[in-house]
Amino acid sequence: MKYEWTDSYCLSKPGAEKDYKLEWDATRYMIRGKMFAMQGGDREGKPILTIKLEPFFGAFLCGRYKDIVPGYYMNKEYWVSLYLDGDVPDETVREMLDQAYRLVLESFSKKIQKEICS
Repeated sequence: MKYEWTDSYCLSKPGAEKDYKLEWDATRYMIRGKMFAMQGGDREGKPILTIKLEPFFGAFLCGRYKDIVPGYYMNKEYWVSLYLDGDVPDETVREMLDQAYRLVLESFSKKIQKEICS
């Protein structure tokens, strides 16, 4: 499996936390309970990282990389799934995770954002 660095990368973000959702057999990365990424498996058990993205960027990535598909078992407009045995460049995955984190962070009030980032 590639992208072993994603766990520490997600958790390096201010206010980021993770938990394990037994019913989904997945590790979730969140800010104050709002998820920005999730690592689990698809229906065949292939490992995936599902990431929240802006719709246009998600659609662009799905068209560019065979290992990025509409979000497995998620709202396919805002989520994509990355196959962890794929060939997407690390820099692209970092960009995806940065955007996901930013989208969730920006959903909070300015006051809460300041609390999280200080």
